[in-house]
Amino acid sequence: MGAVSIPAVLFIGFVVLQRLGELVLARRNTAALMARGGREIGASHYPLMVSMHTAWLLATAWFGWQAPVSLSWLAAYVVLQGMRVWILASLGSRWTTRVIILDEPLVVRGPYRFVSHPNYMLVVAEIIVVPMVLGLVWVAAIFTVLNAAMLALRISVEQRGLDQVRRHELRVG
Repeated sequence: MGAVSIPAVLFIGFVVLQRLGELVLARRNTAALMARGGREIGASHYPLMVSMHTAWLLATAWFGWQAPVSLSWLAAYVVLQGMRVWILASLGSRWTTRVIILDEPLVVRGPYRFVSHPNYMLVVAEIIVVPMVLGLVWVAAIFTVLNAAMLALRISVEQRGLDQVRRHELRVG
């Protein structure tokens, strides 16, 4: 076994803590959205999505803890975190890891002014960039393919829900 790479361990630790923090935030926001009359759609695929993301993190940690950290890929990751903050700030209490539909106007501020699903764009980039920080090309490749399949399902479910909201807005607006 090779030596532990302290920068790699710190990076992996940061990503894991960030994801755990997001799960706490998502749980809190989901409960608040449900209390406001939200409806979850697509719940059946949620455990599969969580499992895929967990496997991605485990593969990155297991195979990357001894790796040197690429500063250029780390810089790309830092840029993505700016995007993450912008998305979270734009959605506020409506950000969650689940698909929750409310009979309220859709968020159209921040990056949502420009694209329909900026959070998914961010996740696509992170699935690639996080392993690449540690030189794990094959982890980036495998989980990019798995994530593409997951997002095809997830976005179709979410789009159906958004279409319901838009139809509601037309009826009441």
